[in-house]
Amino acid sequence: MEAQPTQEQLAICQRFSAEMLAPALTEKLGIALSTLHQLPFTAVRHLAVNGTCGWYIWGGEYCTGPEFFQALHVAHISEHCPQIQPYLALAPGWGVVLAPGYEDVWFDQALLVE
Repeated sequence: MEAQPTQEQLAICQRFSAEMLAPALTEKLGIALSTLHQLPFTAVRHLAVNGTCGWYIWGGEYCTGPEFFQALHVAHISEHCPQIQPYLALAPGWGVVLAPGYEDVWFDQALLVE
């Protein structure tokens, strides 16, 4: 069953002429919960794998450690990082950086490499 994007998510995809692929609320994303007090927020969407939607979200600096990301159902993103929620319908290959008064949204083909 395909997920229905919110009006805000539709508007984001239209603004960036981006393919839209809203994740199901039951899909999981990777989120670095311990970093969400830091700015900027960064989110990148890879291809979906094993019940994930492909999104990885963190605050501040990226870390390559194995414990950096935790699995979280998409349904709970509004509790932890509501700023990213409007961008979640951007298809794999898209990335976002957000900070107060700052927004950068881009497409990177390299995110589609398995």
